[in-house]
Amino acid sequence: MVKRKIIHIDEEKCNGCGECIPNCAEGAIEIVDGKARLISDKYCDGLGACLGHCPQGALKIIEREAEEFDEQAVEELLAQKKASETGKDLVMTSPATGCPGSRSRIIKKEKTAAARAAQVDAGDVELSIKSQLSHWPVQLALVPASGELWQDADVLISASCVPVAYPNYHLGLLKGKKVVIGCPKLDNLGMYLNKLTDIFANNNINSITVAYMEVPCCGGIVSAVERALQAAGKDVPVNKIKIGIDGEVLDC
Repeated sequence: MVKRKIIHIDEEKCNGCGECIPNCAEGAIEIVDGKARLISDKYCDGLGACLGHCPQGALKIIEREAEEFDEQAVEELLAQKKASETGKDLVMTSPATGCPGSRSRIIKKEKTAAARAAQVDAGDVELSIKSQLSHWPVQLALVPASGELWQDADVLISASCVPVAYPNYHLGLLKGKKVVIGCPKLDNLGMYLNKLTDIFANNNINSITVAYMEVPCCGGIVSAVERALQAAGKDVPVNKIKIGIDGEVLDC
């Protein structure tokens, strides 16, 4: 143990948005139980590259007793994370291996087929809305990074709570788009950034719609999209749609 500079995270201020994670080159910060945490002192170099990316001001550099920074341990950690993400890609792109529920597939729709009416409650109300989902899987961690799915596509990048909160999700947001969903509070934003960068760089995307909730942590998915576009060197129009807890569309 030595006395040195190291990152300090104020848990009371932290809202778990994950903005700091992509900017920690050492992978020392993760979201645990909804809060940003330093997973081990030895992974933090104390330089503070993550400081300017916290909208809550929850990060600061302090001086305290800590393990020495271990560059070799950082390299091993980053290699483990890369191998983990690569493993997910292998599962999702191979139709012959892994979980059958993760197998990539295109859902073919009959454009002229009429939607079946669904009876609800007492049977007095009929709904003719059918699913607008055109592919599977939809989780950002599972979709392939390239292929037919993305060619000349209008893409919807949706926080996972949006379909639950927004009553017109299928017709108002999903129709005509290829969708990926994720939770910026609970998932690895570093993975988001890398995966989205690959998708944007390797495919011809027509447009991007980002649908996210009004809660502060949900802004992380917007930031990931913006940074991924920049990293991919692509200029694609982005439409941001913020959904309130009550299901209303709010001003961004």
